[in-house]
Amino acid sequence: MKRFCILLVDDEQRILAFLRSKLRVSGYDVITASNGLEALEQVQAQEPDLVVLDIMMPKKDGFETLKELRTFSPAPVIILSAKGSQEDKIKGLGLGADDYLAKPFSPDELVARIEAVRRRLSTGEKRKTLEQFSLGNVTVDFKKHHVLVNGIEVYLTRIEWLLLNELAQNAGSLMLYGDLLTRVWGPEYRDDVQILRTWISRLRNKLEVDTDQPAFIRTIPKTGYTIDQPSS
Repeated sequence: MKRFCILLVDDEQRILAFLRSKLRVSGYDVITASNGLEALEQVQAQEPDLVVLDIMMPKKDGFETLKELRTFSPAPVIILSAKGSQEDKIKGLGLGADDYLAKPFSPDELVARIEAVRRRLSTGEKRKTLEQFSLGNVTVDFKKHHVLVNGIEVYLTRIEWLLLNELAQNAGSLMLYGDLLTRVWGPEYRDDVQILRTWISRLRNKLEVDTDQPAFIRTIPKTGYTIDQPSS
């Protein structure tokens, strides 16, 4: 059975060597890259299951790398940043990162974050019970894994699919912030409302006609989100 493969991207060789050793001991296959250009080449050639991506790198920084990566790969990405600012976190999530970890961090915390992503991947596959969903100008085929907006297919990232799936499966019901965060990211994220708002904003940008007045995904202030039940 093929082991879960992780691509580590960092320009500091000492960090690469240390994390590679830790992840291999934890049961992962590990490949490495020392800059953004190498990372993109590795993703295309090796197709890793997950990417751990540093932001501050020469040649092509983590944000630029992530932006380009998202044009051809759905692989989940955990961003590492020495800055640790809220702005960097929001920017990274907005570009399609699945998680964010500020330096310095413990290797055990990184392993825990990777395990959380793996749980989301397996849980997302198990929850695909609704095959089709249509409301307004949006049509979703969960079986074929595509969504049409006004008849035009729109690409969704893995997290966006998981969010849309949870909202559609519970159409007509209010999904509380904590419930959505727990189901999509895991219980350790149930209070991280900012990450949820960021991803809902990304999803709305792809599905809504007018993001200033969203009609598909509706906000219940200070509580959660809901999608209306389609009329039969």
